Amino acid sequence: MSRPLQISAETAIKLSEQLGVPIEHLMHMPRHILLQKMAELAAKEAASETKDKPES
Repeated sequence: MSRPLQISAETAIKLSEQLGVPIEHLMHMPRHILLQKMAELAAKEAASETKDKPES
C-alpha cells in the first residue's frame, strides 16, 4: 500500500486547485502520476505564455 505524499498542506492545496483534483485524491496519488500531471500543467502554462507574448 502506498503512503501519502510528503508535501506541505499549502503545496497540497495549490496543486489540488491547479490540477482540479480533490486533496484526498492528490495525497494518495502515485508519485509518477502526480509528476506527469505537473509536467502537463507546466507545458500548458509555457504554451500560453509563448502564445500571449508579443513578437518583437
